[in-house]
Amino acid sequence: MSTVPPDVIKDLAPTGMLRAGINLGNIVLAQGTPDAPRGVSVDLARELGRRLGVPVELHCFDGAGKSFEAAKAGRTDVLFLAIEPVRAAEIAFTAPYVIIEGVYAVPKDSALNTVADVDREGVRIGVNKASAYDLFLTRTLKHATLVRAEQGVDIFLAEKLDAVAGVKQPIVQFVNKTPSARLIDGRFMEIQQAMGTPRARYQGREAAPKYLAAFVEEMKASGFVADALKRSNQPDAAVAPAAG
Repeated sequence: MSTVPPDVIKDLAPTGMLRAGINLGNIVLAQGTPDAPRGVSVDLARELGRRLGVPVELHCFDGAGKSFEAAKAGRTDVLFLAIEPVRAAEIAFTAPYVIIEGVYAVPKDSALNTVADVDREGVRIGVNKASAYDLFLTRTLKHATLVRAEQGVDIFLAEKLDAVAGVKQPIVQFVNKTPSARLIDGRFMEIQQAMGTPRARYQGREAAPKYLAAFVEEMKASGFVADALKRSNQPDAAVAPAAG
């Protein structure tokens, strides 16, 4: 039997089931297929459901933007996204549980050699539409142009773009199997992956978001997140520090 306060359970799982948005577009957080997802976000969703004493229903998406829209529309109860100001207006985020990096890849013979080089007039950068790095680069680039697509690496190749931005792990995989591309050393952003829940649901009630925040802190401190990353073969992802 759950020891979680009934009002928290009702707010986090109003249908009697915890509906969790899983982003299969980020291989650090989730792998597998919509029918059989796995990874740290899947493990966290199932552990949260166990503690609430409710079944867990995993809703899988191929991109962060789609997961965000589903939560906004009330189709999911919790989700796993990078913290971003645009999203924070709609989503009550916990502190991060995993820290990953945003990096660039460029054509092998490119004159672009540093992260700073990429932000130049005429440079076109492929990104996954509505991803954390799309939102970040939209705010911070002063000269380069973003080219958005469902898969940034696909449009990078198809349109012969100057660079592609993405999460380090999948970009490294892409470069390793694409002889015509290479990685630029360094990162253009730190991506703070967190859990979140739709703000509109709570109307000033804070018990459920606070419970979720405390849950994430316990999962980091107990080694749960680190163990889940190891099980899913993500050794390069760092467990986020305790919230200050």
